[in-house]
Amino acid sequence: YMCFFSDARVRGWFLLDSYLPTFFLTGAYLLCIWLGKKFMKDRPPFSLRAHLIVYNLGITLLSLYMLIELILATWEGGYNLQCQNLHSAGEADIRVAKVLWWYYFSKVIEFMDTIFFVLRKKSSQITFLHVYHHATMFNIWWCVLNWIPCGQSFFGPTLNSFIHVLMYSYYGLSVIPSMRKYLWWKKYLTQAQLIQFLLTIVHTLSAAVKPCGFPFGCLMFQSSYMATLVLLFINFYIK
Repeated sequence: YMCFFSDARVRGWFLLDSYLPTFFLTGAYLLCIWLGKKFMKDRPPFSLRAHLIVYNLGITLLSLYMLIELILATWEGGYNLQCQNLHSAGEADIRVAKVLWWYYFSKVIEFMDTIFFVLRKKSSQITFLHVYHHATMFNIWWCVLNWIPCGQSFFGPTLNSFIHVLMYSYYGLSVIPSMRKYLWWKKYLTQAQLIQFLLTIVHTLSAAVKPCGFPFGCLMFQSSYMATLVLLFINFYIK
């Protein structure tokens, strides 16, 4: 139990007090991909059109909620864009932490992205980038919620929620054959994701250049992790 060192404001929140559930859910995710591919090998792919429309609409709406709530909470809390510490905004910090818990939890819901690829036999979509991104984000955000659940941590999820509104609405519409001819903006999605990662790195490092008490080690880890995503996404974009 690591909760002795974690932020007192999030203690007792669902899935946060012990790392084990997050660890086991990630293990189950990786196992489902491996076993699912074996199971589907000699079977025809599932269509799942209705499931995908409902799923993508659900994540689009959740992302929209997180986007609006993060903007409102940080605005009302007077958050400083350049550097925001963990304790100075009072109630707004707790409001931000509550949205970021949903952001963390959304990462386990998004494991279904890959499970749907497995069931539809879209193996080309199950890249190293895809699995690495999904598996690591859920675990990293468990750590974020335990130690740095507000302050500077708000920025990446705000951008990412905006990107996910675009991305999951795109995925939902692409399932409907008559809509496909209108979806000319696919390549711009990857460009937007790359811009999001670069902006997050700049925002993270801005708090290292002119500190405000936000943990320095966390800033360095965040920047390094984002750099791995930038490299993998550039590789994906070129391909």
